[in-house]
Amino acid sequence: MPEIKPKMKKILILLLTIMVIFSCKKEEKIEPNSIQDLKAKKTKLETSKDSITTLILALDKKLSKLDTLKRIQEVSTLRLQHHKFEHFISLQGNTKTDKNVVVHPKSSGIITAVYVKEGQFVSRGTTLLKIDDIIMQNSIHEVKNQLILANTTFERQQRLWSQKIGSEMQFLQAKNNKEALENKIKTLQSQLNNYRVKAPFSGIVDELIVHVGDMASPQAPVLRIVNLNNIYIQSDVSENYLKSIKKGAKVKIYFNSLDQEFESKITQVGNYISPDNRTFKIKIPVKNRKGLIKPNLLADIKVQDFKSNKAIVIPSNLVQIDENGKKYVFTVIKKEAMMIVDKKIIEAGKSFDNNTMINNGITLEDVLINEGSRSVSNGQEVTIVISKNDQQESKK
Repeated sequence: MPEIKPKMKKILILLLTIMVIFSCKKEEKIEPNSIQDLKAKKTKLETSKDSITTLILALDKKLSKLDTLKRIQEVSTLRLQHHKFEHFISLQGNTKTDKNVVVHPKSSGIITAVYVKEGQFVSRGTTLLKIDDIIMQNSIHEVKNQLILANTTFERQQRLWSQKIGSEMQFLQAKNNKEALENKIKTLQSQLNNYRVKAPFSGIVDELIVHVGDMASPQAPVLRIVNLNNIYIQSDVSENYLKSIKKGAKVKIYFNSLDQEFESKITQVGNYISPDNRTFKIKIPVKNRKGLIKPNLLADIKVQDFKSNKAIVIPSNLVQIDENGKKYVFTVIKKEAMMIVDKKIIEAGKSFDNNTMINNGITLEDVLINEGSRSVSNGQEVTIVISKNDQQESKK
């Protein structure tokens, strides 16, 4: 223990003596003889109490002057630098693809053949299933036989007419009959194609809804085809962000179900605000190289609405609010041989990811109090321990 100076020793002895005197003094019995006696006793005790309090305060004052072992608050500091700062708006969206369709046949009939299986990749134009077309085949065969006779008749009439034999009307009727049958065959061939269901685009057969022997009709789907190459995210955005969200804005996408994060850009911003929920739609493409992203998958979206390549950025927890509602931070300044806390009123900008951009109030010359900022007050003397910046430098 440090040696007690003579002056301090005398003060302590005096204080102990007073305490012993008052503690050893026998309490006088107060007999409630009269109101005057009680009041007199009370006044005497109060006077003694005031004297002791005054003496203790005087001793405290002398002790504080003589005490050289003052406890000074320890703090760490941050030296300010320019940083890149980005602010994002948090949204949610669903994955979609324009190539996710249920296929309907164009004709009715019994399904006679299914050529694909669920999970199979098919190219555009591949025949997926066949509907009974025997009636259509018979009709085409019948018309073809009629066309043979019509061709023979036309050829004969053409030869006769070239020799100026017969009438022109007979020649024209034969020609018209032949051409009508040719057009009818084309129509029947086109209708025959409707009895075969083909893939509208390349993709995967995700679901087979019918089987051989089932009845097909244009009103009922027969299968689903999905192409996962052109996946995009669609999100409904509040009209309050109409000025903030622009086409080409940077987007961070996180799929919680996959635990994967992607980066992309907005390719389309809707021009219509829904009267039901006051939102507009945005479209964000996503690369799906591994095919893990499926339609209707929920995505967390962060859309960049602000960016600065040269900003003063500090941890948000260092920003405090005083009784007047003003935001401030604590810095340290050197005054003589002491480090003194200096309160700085600031103008805080946007905050994101526990960081706040400072628009005004501090400069790169200021030294910001980091650890211990909540335990100091303006004008207080502090001592600085190794700063966060210095710790990072030492680790390098």
